[in-house]
Amino acid sequence: MNWISKLFNKQNTFLFLLAGMVLLAKLIPFQDAYNEYFNLSGFIDWGIAGIFLLYGLKLNLKEVVKDVSNWKLHLLIQSGTFIIFPLLALIFYPFVKDTNYENIWLSVFFLACLPSTVSSSVVMVSIAKGNVTSAIFNASISGIIGIVMTPLLMSFFLTANGEGGNHAEIIQQLLLKVLLPIILGLLLNPIFKNWVVKYSNIISEFDRLIILLIVYESFSHAFVDNIFVSVPALVFVAIAFGVVFLFFATYYILKFIAEKLNFKPKDVITTTFCGSKKSLVHGSLFLLVLGIPDDQKVLFLLPVMIYHSFQLFYVSWLANKIAKREIIKEN
Repeated sequence: MNWISKLFNKQNTFLFLLAGMVLLAKLIPFQDAYNEYFNLSGFIDWGIAGIFLLYGLKLNLKEVVKDVSNWKLHLLIQSGTFIIFPLLALIFYPFVKDTNYENIWLSVFFLACLPSTVSSSVVMVSIAKGNVTSAIFNASISGIIGIVMTPLLMSFFLTANGEGGNHAEIIQQLLLKVLLPIILGLLLNPIFKNWVVKYSNIISEFDRLIILLIVYESFSHAFVDNIFVSVPALVFVAIAFGVVFLFFATYYILKFIAEKLNFKPKDVITTTFCGSKKSLVHGSLFLLVLGIPDDQKVLFLLPVMIYHSFQLFYVSWLANKIAKREIIKEN
């Protein structure tokens, strides 16, 4: 259990670092004039491509192919991530359409369209004694599906609201920053596989560094332009309640369907944990790939950051609770 406790300590530290980046952006915001000494946006752009290159290098296709036969489980998990979750958010769209709250809803819908997270999904499924092999498969395949599904789902509303770039720009950004690096990583996987395993800890730290810089840059723009002046405290509370509601709704819908399909207890755990997760990594990266305007970036980041914090603390507690319950059953 030592390696698990270490992981959660690291995850908790990352949450404090995220808060630290927001504070740093408030105290020392990154100004455009600083680009003369260090091009932060350019570094982040290369960092995004680097993350997806490393993602391709880390992707174990043999593990993925090995678990393909459990198709009902995979289909339900991916449906939870890319159909049930967005549909739950979509229910509230008629109430905010053409109002001042439409962009707030869109930021939550952005969260709903994101793929599942990888590392914490696998670890928490492992703690709860779920189907780890299927968790690895679905966490990996979710990121690949998200490359298409997230921009596709968002494009309907981004275009309608005049936000972000046009379709040609979005496709170009996806090719340059996401698809090409992943394909290159997959091609180089046989050559650098051992290197990736050896330096996996350093690689994961690089992921976190880029996310922290994205948060810092986005909040810097927000503080410099006084964006928070126009965002009432009630909005933050509404977003927090909204994302927590989406988590529990998706979690229990998936659990209900999985039990109706007579899934094994291990598969029910994997379905609920993987299908209800959302990736901060992909959220931070797609924020830039989709061309969200600077004055909207913080609003789009908030639901993802709140959800990331909530899922980390609550699901880790839930995983340990389920694990203890299973130990009692066995004894």
